Amino acid sequence: MAKERAFGLDAVRTDGWFERIGEGIGSFQALCEIVGEAFFAFSMITGARITALTVDRRNPDNTIVDFVVGPQTEEDEDPADPQRLTLADFRQRLVGALLADEILSDITPAAPEKESDVEALQQHIGVRYLLLAPIYGYSLRKLIVKGTTSTLLVLSDGEEQSLDLLDFRARVRSHVREELERASVGQRSAIDLTKVGEAELAAESSDHTRVLQLLASWPAPLAIFLRTPEGQMLAPEARSLIAKGLGLLGSACVELGEPQQGEEVLRLGIQYAQDGPVASDLFRRLGHAMQTTGRHAEAIGPLRRAISLGASPKAVWPMLAKCFLERERYLAALTCVREARSAGVEESELVQELRRIEEKLGASLTRWRGLVLTAKA
Repeated sequence: MAKERAFGLDAVRTDGWFERIGEGIGSFQALCEIVGEAFFAFSMITGARITALTVDRRNPDNTIVDFVVGPQTEEDEDPADPQRLTLADFRQRLVGALLADEILSDITPAAPEKESDVEALQQHIGVRYLLLAPIYGYSLRKLIVKGTTSTLLVLSDGEEQSLDLLDFRARVRSHVREELERASVGQRSAIDLTKVGEAELAAESSDHTRVLQLLASWPAPLAIFLRTPEGQMLAPEARSLIAKGLGLLGSACVELGEPQQGEEVLRLGIQYAQDGPVASDLFRRLGHAMQTTGRHAEAIGPLRRAISLGASPKAVWPMLAKCFLERERYLAALTCVREARSAGVEESELVQELRRIEEKLGASLTRWRGLVLTAKA
């Protein structure tokens, strides 16, 4: 019976390699935003060094990428020839390079005889797969070899999984293909303002996944467009429609368990909204997102801003009351409850808040109410 051998992978694990390289690149964040974080990582893995970008703000897909392939140093007597492609074609070239050996990818070099043979470990698993693994959240922990079968123990989303080496490679290749598909679909329909109406209907029926499908491609190109002269001179109507769409998308992210991403989208929406007609709704959504994650003190500012910009008092005053209660600011909470009543909020909707206020203020609240009644008389 074949003997089982286990190899620790600390020596070949590459967790955080992309981020560490980024610390030494001044334009790292801009390149990630324009090219796409995963595709920038792909370029490093395949040896495609980006030398220049000519950004097309209106159609990011047509951004021009200048690059050279292969390592290049000052000592090179015969530097690589520069190449130029549109961003869409550059992404396809990268994915093609990563998957070019797909037919031969299941031919696996022999497993090492000992754990100290780092190069043999790298060749057995595949150098590209070692680099791609952390891009998609896989942290390789152990290689187990038994006969002709190799199994990887990996951490993914905090859970340990056991994957056949060939299955792991196939899964990673699938992630790479999906990356290109998402980028292709997203750019083709990046900023289609007609989708806002459909997204609004989906939000009304609580179909948050549908909102994500319709608008998920918006934030990246809109963040870039906002910094352009064209973005700054955008007509108020277009600004409002974009802000409305970003508001719907941000709230959908929050509802689907991605509050941090949702807040980033909502803040971008607020930049587009400025002080326009949808600004109050964006601040209300941002306050609700903070409240959802238990950050009641932070939510107070956006909610008060929403009120000042004309948000629905019936929607915002009860939210503010809850935030003040969580911060144990009971007089402020009482004021919000009174404002909510004046705005037409039913008494039954404020029962819990009133009970907590009365429990805390007790006799002081009773005396104050008596004074109010006496003054009215």
